[in-house]
Amino acid sequence: MTNLYPVRRALISVSDKTGLIDLAKALSAGGIEILSTGGSASAIRNAGIDVRDVADVTGFPEMMDGRVKTLHPMVHGGLLALRDNDDHTAAMEQHGIGGIDLLIVNLYPFEETVAKGADYDTCIENIDIGGPAMIRAAAKNHGFVTTVVDVEDYEELLAELAAHEGQTTYAFRQKMAQRAYARTGAYDAAVSTWMASAIGEETPRRRTVAGTLAQSLRYGENPHQSAAFYVDGTDRPGVATAIQHQGKELSYNNINDTDAAFELVSEFGSDTGAACAIIKHANPCGVARGGSLVDAYRAAYDCDRTSAFGGIVALN
Repeated sequence: MTNLYPVRRALISVSDKTGLIDLAKALSAGGIEILSTGGSASAIRNAGIDVRDVADVTGFPEMMDGRVKTLHPMVHGGLLALRDNDDHTAAMEQHGIGGIDLLIVNLYPFEETVAKGADYDTCIENIDIGGPAMIRAAAKNHGFVTTVVDVEDYEELLAELAAHEGQTTYAFRQKMAQRAYARTGAYDAAVSTWMASAIGEETPRRRTVAGTLAQSLRYGENPHQSAAFYVDGTDRPGVATAIQHQGKELSYNNINDTDAAFELVSEFGSDTGAACAIIKHANPCGVARGGSLVDAYRAAYDCDRTSAFGGIVALN
């Protein structure tokens, strides 16, 4: 297996077209042939950039309302073929399969569709099939194929190609493959979680929770431990969706204590009057209600003034 591998041919199929034209221009300027599908191909072509429709490569038009576009040996053979395997290269030559060295795909916006409260059938139609299949194929063959699934990685891709004269390193392809599998895993988790809820399955046989890195933390609960903060994309009130207005970056203990304080003080609704919770190391140092927020704070602080030092204060 070689370290550097050239990118001669790219397949682009994206739902989120942010940065697409600049990316396609850069790839085309580097002498890379671009294959594309549907709206992606139209956008690239309308920008005056050479692009070849995947349908021209497969010999089959897009069909079934776009459900079948890239599910074809001419695509998956080009992604999966081992370039250093004589049998694979012979099969490619025999069947006229061209190698695909770079796959750029982002998926149907399933999570966003669910978040908008779309009906069942609309959510089903926004489950991507061909995209995950290509991503998994390309990522498996990362010895030769580079896979990009996030818009924020476009600049990193172009920098990699520029640094290595149109080639990518094995380490880069590995990194992109890991991100690719993480994306398809999170996507499938979102689908299964939504479907369990949609059919009223409260305790599904398997439940997968996926998260996106929100913050790399300085250390974990103790200085010798590492930690990171991940969010699952839900928008309910809490630490994950809160905005920090001032102060240094939060630590693991800050986040843990803030979450505990928020959840505790949230138990006091507007009908209970002012309430305050003071938390240190996830333990309540004091909880109180009062005629005002100031009164509630003073009462909570008086519960244990010593332990409250350096703690988190939450007010309802």
